[in-house]
Amino acid sequence: MYPTAEILFPLRLLPHLKDLRGPEWRELVSRVASLPETHPDALAFALMMVRLNECLRCHRESYRYQQGCLACSTHTVLYFKGSDQDLLKLYRRAQRDIRRFIRQGKLHVPPETEAA
Repeated sequence: MYPTAEILFPLRLLPHLKDLRGPEWRELVSRVASLPETHPDALAFALMMVRLNECLRCHRESYRYQQGCLACSTHTVLYFKGSDQDLLKLYRRAQRDIRRFIRQGKLHVPPETEAA
């Protein structure tokens, strides 16, 4: 039996990623973990992780799938070659993309979770 692997990055893993990098990363993960999963900033974090983990290339026969999402995400964050600032830049890019998807009507976000 394999560990749990999902189609896309599951936000329920956030608490496990919190202490893998420096204070800026920890602050970002803590803030996003406190948001509903449908909040645009939570969606942006998930999108960033999908891109970093290459979730769209994951499949049943891949090593990453067999290790599970937690191991894959932990490895990706720990061994990311850039700085925490680089990770934050990737997050801000994902935020811009999510906002654009919402504006274009390609992504529906419940009104109560939209960013102010």
